[in-house]
Amino acid sequence: MDSFSTPTPQLAEINVITPVYQALDRVKRILFQPFDLGKWFIIGFTAWLAQLGESGGGNFNFNTGGGSNRRGGGSLQNEFEQARDYVMSHLYWIIPVAVGVVILLLALWLVITWLNSRGRFMFLHCVALNKAEVAVPWRKFAKEGNSLFWFRIVLGLIATVVMLPLIALAVAIGVWAFGQGKVEVMGIMGIVGVALVILALALVFFLIAKLTKDFVVPIMFLRGCRCLESWRILRGLLTANLGNFALYLLFQIVLALATGILVIAVAVITCCVCCLLLVPYLGTVILLPVFTFHRAYSAHYLAQYGPAFDVFATKQPAPQA
Repeated sequence: MDSFSTPTPQLAEINVITPVYQALDRVKRILFQPFDLGKWFIIGFTAWLAQLGESGGGNFNFNTGGGSNRRGGGSLQNEFEQARDYVMSHLYWIIPVAVGVVILLLALWLVITWLNSRGRFMFLHCVALNKAEVAVPWRKFAKEGNSLFWFRIVLGLIATVVMLPLIALAVAIGVWAFGQGKVEVMGIMGIVGVALVILALALVFFLIAKLTKDFVVPIMFLRGCRCLESWRILRGLLTANLGNFALYLLFQIVLALATGILVIAVAVITCCVCCLLLVPYLGTVILLPVFTFHRAYSAHYLAQYGPAFDVFATKQPAPQA
């Protein structure tokens, strides 16, 4: 019989509070009993890979500076026409540069997504087994990491194909609404409507990514199956326990706010730590208890649905002397 066909526990047994204490206890046992700085740096490296490209993982942020300076009270339409004329007269170098930038960003996105996909299994390996290892999980979960990578690439491409036309439509409506020297009410309503659709779709893609990270990865970790098969297993679990998972997602907001306030408070009290948090890898090592807690919390929550979903019950051979 398939181990994942095990009936789920009664709904009364599933809650979002018990995993908090279990995750805190696991953080204490992994990182503080005993405290080992070398272990922090090793597990921190896997956590850095698991967070790469995301918040706290050394993601790339590009700021465009302050507000724009309006010249002599010129209208938005005149500025738009000047920008259009400039672009049309310099296409001979704008197009090659734009293509080169797009290719570079695409390659960077692929590399970061691939490393991040492998890193998620490496970090879960360290948290589930209380081990500070890099090479072992890198090799062991190569197939699962690559499957997750391709799933995320396809999901990202689908999101791009769906969202870009809507963004372009919102921009076109904005140009029409504000480019006539006066505000068009219909244009404002159109922008709001398109923005709501974009937000709804963004929420759908966010939930897919969230559930993949929190639950599909542990299922792949346990079963050694591909991402779509793990999603099939999770879909059955979601269908039978939709209310519980909705409560889980809402409680994630509470946990994010609590840990965010805690990190900000520590950073404000210790200014030197605040500066070190800006260093990608070192910042991840400093925040390792936070990342470990969140990874352990979702895994402990999933374990409530039966031994077939418990990554902490994974049996490993004893290490050789």
